[in-house]
Amino acid sequence: MPRLTPSTKPDGEVRELQAADLKRFKGAASLPDDLRRKLGVRGPQKAATKERITIRLSREVVEQFRATGDGWQTRVDAVLRDWLENHKRSA
Repeated sequence: MPRLTPSTKPDGEVRELQAADLKRFKGAASLPDDLRRKLGVRGPQKAATKERITIRLSREVVEQFRATGDGWQTRVDAVLRDWLENHKRSA
């Protein structure tokens, strides 16, 4: 196995990365699951993904939902789903 070159010079300065250094890099997928979760690395989707759209809502509505903390967009989605369930479109 080739000897690894230290990433710092004798004076403590970090040296420039070489092509050989980049070949040794591993992606975030190689990290343990618990560390990947802390870093926010997402795994494969368990359900159908949501569609990104642009929608204009009143400032008051957005502020109220944002004030509820993280996950506010998911709660907006839940409210809209609930509305759809309670307001079935007649054919």
